Amino acid sequence: MILKNLGITEAKTFKASFNRPNLYYEIVPKTSQVDNDIIRFVKQNENKSGIIYCLSRKRVEELSQILQVNQIKAVPYHAGLDAKTRSKHQDMFLMEDVDVVVATIAFGMGIDKPDVRFVIHHDIPKSIESYYQETGRAGRDGGEGHCLAYYSYKDIEKLEKFMSGKPVAEQEIGFALLQEVVALAETSISRRKFILHYFGEYFDSKTGEGFDMDDNIRNPKPQSEAMNQLNLLLSVVSLTHEKYKSKDLVNVLTGQENALIKSHRTNEKSFFGKGKEKLPLYWMALIRQSLVAGFLCKDIETYGVLKINQSGRNFLKNPSSFKMTEDHTFNELDSDNKFSTSAAVSDSILIKMLKDLRKSNAKKLGVPPFVIFQDPSLEDMALKYPITIEELHNIHGVGEGKAKRYGDDFVDLIKRYVDENEIDRMQDMVIKSIGSNSSLKLYIIQNIDRKLPLDDLSSAKGMGMSDFIKELEAIVFSGTKLNISYWIDELFDEDQQEEIHDYFMDSESDDIEAAIEEFDGDYDDQELRLYRIKFISEVAN
Repeated sequence: MILKNLGITEAKTFKASFNRPNLYYEIVPKTSQVDNDIIRFVKQNENKSGIIYCLSRKRVEELSQILQVNQIKAVPYHAGLDAKTRSKHQDMFLMEDVDVVVATIAFGMGIDKPDVRFVIHHDIPKSIESYYQETGRAGRDGGEGHCLAYYSYKDIEKLEKFMSGKPVAEQEIGFALLQEVVALAETSISRRKFILHYFGEYFDSKTGEGFDMDDNIRNPKPQSEAMNQLNLLLSVVSLTHEKYKSKDLVNVLTGQENALIKSHRTNEKSFFGKGKEKLPLYWMALIRQSLVAGFLCKDIETYGVLKINQSGRNFLKNPSSFKMTEDHTFNELDSDNKFSTSAAVSDSILIKMLKDLRKSNAKKLGVPPFVIFQDPSLEDMALKYPITIEELHNIHGVGEGKAKRYGDDFVDLIKRYVDENEIDRMQDMVIKSIGSNSSLKLYIIQNIDRKLPLDDLSSAKGMGMSDFIKELEAIVFSGTKLNISYWIDELFDEDQQEEIHDYFMDSESDDIEAAIEEFDGDYDDQELRLYRIKFISEVAN
């Protein structure tokens, strides 16, 4: 087309390979500790230039602040910054005044920096084209280039929701591109081979240049036969007349009732619960891999409802072997691999000890265990090994007040555990958090003291109620008291408050999805989160 438009159809054409043999491709599971993982990776690559891509401007700002607090020279870059600031930050990166740029896709076009040593994707890109272009900014001088991406299917679902308001034709293209990204993240074959095949280029993953620069080649994923499970999955989709989304389909397979399943009377069918020998996570993974393999598709008109493709119908008529790829577990660093990284893994033995201590202390105080410290806080303790109250302040969800009130027994236990097991705590790798924005925190506390409506407070800050509740949770979970009883009284009558209070008091978990299920949908997510704030504020703080 280009040759025709230029009128030089007889001109010689030269086609170069898409292969970048010096780039090491790695995709790891995205956990709640992703910021800590990134900080560790950057510190392990000290004084090297790198780019970290995020999908939202807000995440760019937050992550750049976290890096700065942890003594990493980093600057943000996104289209919301004024032109002068963007130009300044770009120059600082080029002149090596900073090591890292945290950016949206607004950064990178035309950046002439040959020695970018790593490109990290905090959020998985929307297409393989984007991934290839953005990772291609690493190692342009032919030297080391580490391309690390964090993958969570929840991020894919968010991107799908963003597309739901677009024209159907545009949605079809967007969904197809996303499924290719999912396939790249979950494939067990060489990622280099997958990418090059996507662009129409053959690559021999055993002898091709750079064949071993790939996490799937160095750490092969185990596979297991799943023909029977896939047959059951497709059968249930067919027998339920293709009307369920992924989560509801998993509930049908594992025998979990909810209002939607009851309304269709699916819980009365003979196949209800036939897959309960497998965990819900297994079935979700199989559904995703069935989508990638083309057995299932998501209906565009009714977002998320699963339909069977022709290849799925053919499989039901004539089942054949289907290998399901198991998830990677990155527990150990490969000492011989200078490019290798590892997702942070908490100490499972210490976690159990911390949970036992929490349960014991909760029993003495007559409160549910989660009131003392929530599970993510214990997991963070088992990752960072805090041995003083001051170090405990840097643990996720633990503020100064909560650390002083409940922390002594926990740091004593951790110190004994560290000493007895001769654990190297790597103090230079202890991650510091930036905490809640102090001005916003002060604004919230002062105006709740004045008993102003919460929806007015969120609107005044240009925030949706869900994001505003997150800020309230951050304040209360870290040990500060917020008296929102005046707002709770508007939402619930006395009987309702007593019912929810008793539930949280008797529960070992403060999980909101479990609470929604317990109350059979009588209360929504935001209502229960707000009551949980009141509960923890009164009982724990």
